[in-house]
Amino acid sequence: MSKETLVFIFGILLTVTPFLGIPSLWRQYGVMGIGIILILVGYALRRQVYLQKIDHGNGERGDDSFVETTETLFDDRELK
Repeated sequence: MSKETLVFIFGILLTVTPFLGIPSLWRQYGVMGIGIILILVGYALRRQVYLQKIDHGNGERGDDSFVETTETLFDDRELK
């Protein structure tokens, strides 16, 4: 079952839970459990999208970053 399907099913469960006649304490724990599951699945989905975004397609992942160089970029003679 895909993560998107889990989010959909748990969303439906949260919507119909008040109308199922479940005792209040059980409903409270159920809603809290479903909420935690939705948080974890949502995080996994966001992480998956982020990793796909920074994937170079050759198995490497990277993002634009600043690298300080120790090489002289300009010759002092050109500046005078």
